[in-house]
Order: sequence, then structure tokens, then C-alpha cells
Amino acid sequence: MADNRTYLPAEWHEQSAVQLTWPHRSTDWRPILKEVTRCFIEMVRAISAIEDVIIVTPEPDRVRLKIREAIPSGSLKQIAFCNAPTNDTWARDHGFITLLTPDGPQLLDFKFNGWGEKFPFKFDNCICRRMAEKKMLKGKYVNHLDFVLEGGSIESDGKGTILTTSHCLLAPHRNQPMTKAEIEARLLASLHAERILWLDHGYLEGDDTDSHIDTLARFCSEDTIAYVQCLEPSDEHYTELQLMEAQLQTFRTTDGKPYRLIPLPMAKPAYDEEGNRLPATYANFLIINRAVLMPTYGDKATDQKAEEQLRKAFPHHEIIGIDCRTLITQHGSLHCCTMQFPKETL
Repeated sequence: MADNRTYLPAEWHEQSAVQLTWPHRSTDWRPILKEVTRCFIEMVRAISAIEDVIIVTPEPDRVRLKIREAIPSGSLKQIAFCNAPTNDTWARDHGFITLLTPDGPQLLDFKFNGWGEKFPFKFDNCICRRMAEKKMLKGKYVNHLDFVLEGGSIESDGKGTILTTSHCLLAPHRNQPMTKAEIEARLLASLHAERILWLDHGYLEGDDTDSHIDTLARFCSEDTIAYVQCLEPSDEHYTELQLMEAQLQTFRTTDGKPYRLIPLPMAKPAYDEEGNRLPATYANFLIINRAVLMPTYGDKATDQKAEEQLRKAFPHHEIIGIDCRTLITQHGSLHCCTMQFPKETL
């Protein structure tokens, strides 16, 4: 039966493609470009075996050559390129947020301002418009550039519930002087949602996003949430993540039932060369058709535990590990690098 709603689909909705915005020499990746390129190629390898990939890059010929050298030629048929200048690689936050409607997809272009003007964003804030001009996607372009919203800051169950964090959406230099009530009203209207669940606790040291929800807690189905659990009292995250867990336990589905909560292990602490902790998190997984790409961090026991927990959440999906130790050196991980498009969009 046809779906006559206008809604933000859940990530597990059947997809047509995933966007990656490729690292290059003019980004902060320059000192470790070889290593991060290897990680991006592994993401392309895994995704293109299942669905299409859209790569945004100012150097399409160079990237095409790199991929051709690393991936079987058949997979190249699954890859499209958008030539555009870019500041960085975090497609989750500068990519389109796609609604599905009875009249076809709507491609929502919100303002991206470098997570509250922390980093350069001029080029990344124009990527969606460039993709629309090149007609790379099927759907109606909708201008929301008067409102800052990053894809990593929201989770949808596909049934009208949005999960987010108050720390991010109320952070400085996003949408001030709007109040929480005004921001909620705007989100409900823009995303055609029915309600918002606000998480008021939880953070990761080294996270530049002001606690994006996709680093902390994720919808896995309409009634299931996977979340980062901290069980070590000596860890600096212990108190906040315990409070987050307690708040998740108070949330209810639209049917009034508690959510099925699946704890993910706290990643083993990782640090940069200056001794600063990096935001490694197993919550930053990507759901694609029939598979889940899971970040790994080189700690076999904890990586395996995270995989076991995700198998509980996704019993019918293949779990594919991607080594993300390089990604976290720039304070993001696997989900942050990707943005999915539902099947009706390509």
C-alpha cells in the first residue's frame, strides 16, 4: 500500500546511494592523506558492493584513478562523481537531509556552519546546491539555509520520532537567539515529525560537534536504541553516560512501551600525539542495504564485543568492520563521513 506521509525515513529504509566527500591535500588530512584515503577506499569497497556511491571531490580524476587501482572494475559502475570544492570530509553534516513525500523526495538543504563556526565551511555549505545544479539526485530542492542543522545531530525512527541532544541543538553559534521551544517547532515543521526526544546528558571528549546524537545513541528499529555505555567509574565519561543511560530508560515509544536498549561498549581510550583523548565510539556505525558498517579501533576484544551487540540490533544484516583509527584523529568516525539517500532519490 502506498505511503501517503511526508516523513524523514529511518536509516534502515532501503537506500539507493551513500555520499562520501573525499579528503584531499587542501584539507586537514594532508599530513596523513595516504592513510585516510585507504580508509575511504575501504568504505567505498564495502558500500559499492551493495549500492551506489556518490563521491564529492574537487579532484574527480585523481580519486577515480585511486579507486580503479584498489577496487575491482565492476564496482566502478556503482560510483558517480560530483566535482565541487570542499573544506573537509564530513558528509553527514553538510549533505542533504532527504524527506519522502507522496510526490517524490524532498532534498532539504540546511545551513552548515562548521559546527558553530569552529572550522572553515564556505565550500561545504555549497555542496548540496552544487549537487542540485548538476541534477545528481531526483527530488525537489528545498532551501532551509536560514537554519543550522547537521545530519549527525538527528536520528529518525521513520515513524515521526526524532532523537537528538539538547547540548548540540542549543549550542552557541547555531541558531541563537532561538529558544528550545522555537527550535523544536522548526524541526517538527521542517522534518514533518510528530515528536522529539531530547537527550540532556552524554558527551565524548575530543568531539567537536557538541555531542552529536550519532556519537552516543542510535535508532536501530522503531523500538530499539543502541547506545554507548560506560561501566568504568574512573573514566571521565562515566557520570554523564550513566545519566544518559538513565534518561534513555525513561523514553517511551509512541505505543507507550520502553525502548529495547542495547548497550555498546566504551571504546578503548585513544589519544593524539599531544595526549588529547580522541572521540572513538561504536555508535558511529552506518546502516546500508542488508549490512551495517561498524567502526573498529584496533582493540580486538572490544571490537568483537561491539560487533556482538550490533548483531543483536541487526540480526538480518551483515556486520562489516572498517578500521577507523585514522578517522578519529580528526575527531570523527565512519557515520560522520557518510550520508545515505533513500531508494527513491537516485
